[in-house]
Amino acid sequence: MGYYNDQFQARRRSLVVGQNSKVHLLCLVYLLSFLSFTDHSHSSTLLNLLYSNNDTQMMTTGFSTSGGIKPLFGDESQRPPRVITPFPSPKLTDLPMFQDDHKESLYWGTYRPQVYFGVRARTPKSLVAGLMWLVTKDGKPVMRHFCENSEDLKSFGWREHNGRDFGRQELLEQDMILETSFVKSKEGSHGYGGDWSIRINVKNILNDEVKRTVHLFFYLADEGGNGVNLGKDVLGLKDSFVLASGSRQDVGNWQMHLKSENHLETHYCGFKTPDIVNLSDLVQKNLAVQEGKSGRLQLSDTSEDSSTIYVFQISTTTQSTIDVAFVSDIREETSHMEKRIMSLTGSPLSSLLEEKHIAFDTKFKDCFNLSEKLDPETLVVGKAAIGNMLGGIGYFYGQSKIHVPRSDLANSKDDFLLYWPAELYTAVPSRPVFPRGFLWDEGFHQLLIWRWDVHITLEIVGNWLDLMNIDGWIPREQILGDEALSKIPKQYVVQYPSNGNPPTLLLVIRDLIDGIRAEKFKEVESDEILSFLDRAFVRLDAWFKWFNTSQIGKEKGSYYWHGRDNITTRQLNPQSLSSGLDDYPRASHPNEDERHVDLRCWMYLAADCMNSIQEFMGKKDILVTEDYNSTAKLLSDFTLLNQMHYDHDHGSYLDFGNHTEDVRLIWKEVTGEDDHLSRELVRETFGRPELRLVPHIGYVSFFPFMFRIIPADSSILDKQLDLISNRSIVWSDYGLLSLAKTSSLYMKYNTEDEAPYWRGAIWINMNYMILSSLHHYSKVGGPYSSKARTIYEELRSNLIRNVVRNYDQTGYIWEHYDQTKGTGEGARVFTGWSALILLIMSEEYPLF
Repeated sequence: MGYYNDQFQARRRSLVVGQNSKVHLLCLVYLLSFLSFTDHSHSSTLLNLLYSNNDTQMMTTGFSTSGGIKPLFGDESQRPPRVITPFPSPKLTDLPMFQDDHKESLYWGTYRPQVYFGVRARTPKSLVAGLMWLVTKDGKPVMRHFCENSEDLKSFGWREHNGRDFGRQELLEQDMILETSFVKSKEGSHGYGGDWSIRINVKNILNDEVKRTVHLFFYLADEGGNGVNLGKDVLGLKDSFVLASGSRQDVGNWQMHLKSENHLETHYCGFKTPDIVNLSDLVQKNLAVQEGKSGRLQLSDTSEDSSTIYVFQISTTTQSTIDVAFVSDIREETSHMEKRIMSLTGSPLSSLLEEKHIAFDTKFKDCFNLSEKLDPETLVVGKAAIGNMLGGIGYFYGQSKIHVPRSDLANSKDDFLLYWPAELYTAVPSRPVFPRGFLWDEGFHQLLIWRWDVHITLEIVGNWLDLMNIDGWIPREQILGDEALSKIPKQYVVQYPSNGNPPTLLLVIRDLIDGIRAEKFKEVESDEILSFLDRAFVRLDAWFKWFNTSQIGKEKGSYYWHGRDNITTRQLNPQSLSSGLDDYPRASHPNEDERHVDLRCWMYLAADCMNSIQEFMGKKDILVTEDYNSTAKLLSDFTLLNQMHYDHDHGSYLDFGNHTEDVRLIWKEVTGEDDHLSRELVRETFGRPELRLVPHIGYVSFFPFMFRIIPADSSILDKQLDLISNRSIVWSDYGLLSLAKTSSLYMKYNTEDEAPYWRGAIWINMNYMILSSLHHYSKVGGPYSSKARTIYEELRSNLIRNVVRNYDQTGYIWEHYDQTKGTGEGARVFTGWSALILLIMSEEYPLF
């Protein structure tokens, strides 16, 4: 405690309550908050020091989520539980760089990745637009609305998207192509966020002259409960008319116009419901009733009083073009309004979309410099990778559910508390399967996005860090709002405050610092990154502390992922979901003696990154309780690493824990609560577990290689290269396998229903990290540089060729790829970290 006293005595006289002392004050507030809940003798000492400076009132306050000030040491009975108490420092998203023009420019967007096409604003209660359409399946009409991971739709995804004001998507549906384009325009608009247009092109796949009827359903919903007014000419056959209108505080009086030169038949239905999740069911019920009455598939042309959602049926034929334009803050005369509508539809819209398309192509070439290196088919995949990554950015608002022991909730039947209401602007891994925020995925996403638009990256990283609680913990999955909840199994909703996720956001921050050093940014961008890091430091410091206390192992320099089930009777090998590698085999019997080599390496990255920030930002004088330089040196100590994790017989780095290989799933008769007998697969241990290195080679084994802890002249590096290139272990013609073919759990089911996931399949993010280090070791010299280069070139070629081949055959970039055939598997449109294939194409890697 003497260190803290010395630091406070040295700093307290220089503290002035005002702009120049904000950073120091916030560090003190954070430390006081932390100590007040852990060690009252220390906190009282610090309080006495602060009181003597006559800044009592200011120093005993913390910051609320709304930015106001509340008592920090008030009545304990009034305090919310720590796990749902926000971190007490100013939010990163409140920085000036994210306000004014930046904020307005990103107000509207395709921020509903979970639907095939949707538009909303970045506000909790937005005006929401979306598109549905009818298809025939097994002789019955089925509505397409929310993205599905099925083979029914041949393919879908953004071919181009710039993340701000333009995107073009293609959906291949049976015998037609549905193309949806989105574009924003500020020209002539008074409304906040500007005006925007949607173009819907319906084409025959075979481009023949036979046209068929297509039923599209465009809808508008006001989440704020404001009434939506129906246009007067909705049932007419005019080529342009007002679909709907209304008024909102954010955009003023607004109108939605429809225009088409093709013949359209339109019908509508209005609902007074906030339930967009089940909207397609409501529409299909309405259609079924009307079909029963009239024999025609058309909406009822009715609405409930004060409807907040209107669905417009637009029946047309293939080879049609439909424009829908949104205009806001209407206050001008009719002639000016007509000009605004004309500029957003028809030929002017065609010109605007072409202009945006050319700008996208130009920026793509500038950012990734691929045009001279790769064939056209590969470039198409590269554009789809960045387009889908940016088009998959969503805006979510809601409250996470946080697990707490039942005994702590005397008045509740549930075992969770609600986090504070929060918003999240984030990229998503997969629109049909994972349309929500994932903490460890996001770091990989931003390695790609910052190279396109660093301001989007900074705001997304800021959003995630703003979700930190007072202990420095961030929930690893963010399921915010009804639409996000509708796409996740119930058992994965509640988040556990003992569990973390790899701190990949630090990969991005480290990359940005290296980018400044390499002069990759304009001066104003560098200044903004520095300003961001200045405010982020106290949160990053707290995040590191959380890892360095909650995930620490028994031995100095050891760590293990918490959250593994040590009493399971179902899982062949208890999962480590918090590691991000799910069913990758760890010690068979989880306990506190475990040492996970991947987490040790993540902690090395975190300590080294924090040390870099301190040095780069000149923050050595800021009060921090971690000696990041010493921690980084400890965790990069090659001798200590080898003592803890290296197996000389395998020539590989391995986890350590209480383990036996003699664990199997066997069929048993089990008696249920109703005394009913059933046969179930049950885990049985036949050998005595013992503390040992866990003999499973795979991605985890290569983490010291990925994080470049191995010296370039070490013979162990040579053995790592041999392992990587060994066809009997992890090498394939399509990429590196997640688990060695020699592992006893290679491609084994973990339960009766849990197919192997990280037990052999090829994952792009880990291949990218290994490629990055192969590239590094091929450049730094040493006896193995030539060998590293040869392996690098072949692995890179295999990965690109396989991803491009699959995209050409299926229209998708996939979650992972089959270990024997290279075929895409898992989630479709997995343009989260699988989009890193673009950085592999352009040979852009983090420096570390």
